[in-house]
Amino acid sequence: MRKLALILALAGSPVLADGLDVTVSGEGANGTFHIELFDDVAPQHAARIEALAKAGAYDGVVFHRVIDGFMAQTGDVEFGKSGGDMRLAGTGGSDMPDLKAEFSDRSFGRGAVGMARSQDPNSANSQFFIMFAPAPHLNGQYTVVGEVTSGMDVVDAIKRGTGRNGAVIGRPDQMVSVKVTN
Repeated sequence: MRKLALILALAGSPVLADGLDVTVSGEGANGTFHIELFDDVAPQHAARIEALAKAGAYDGVVFHRVIDGFMAQTGDVEFGKSGGDMRLAGTGGSDMPDLKAEFSDRSFGRGAVGMARSQDPNSANSQFFIMFAPAPHLNGQYTVVGEVTSGMDVVDAIKRGTGRNGAVIGRPDQMVSVKVTN
């Protein structure tokens, strides 16, 4: 009877989602933060980020667009590698096809992780952003793929952009490594 109760308890427990440990280095942030991916809310987007992280595609990618009081954007695995032509950072993606939007009732609060896209809601690919503050105007307009659950102080320290539309001038902070956790 005790075994049956244990089996039923485990069967009713929520499945732990995969997450990411992101180690950042630069003029602003130095440290690690953790993102829990919402594979139950945005399964295709979470799977994409996880696949790119497992392949090492995010390692060395910079935070190319950082707007104080709003968000920090990264994830351009095509043009956003440290040492590359930063004028192109933010214009690329991966060699995989774009993803169809997975909008939900999750809100864009502080620490929310959303998928970046063009004006086409179905154009997310590899880039994502992390919210410094709530942005309710994004709710239902962008896919929420996860949330920073620890290390928000590291996110808060990411070097801010001073260029047009939050472009980071000089040497942007970068994701040194992005590791999948279970």
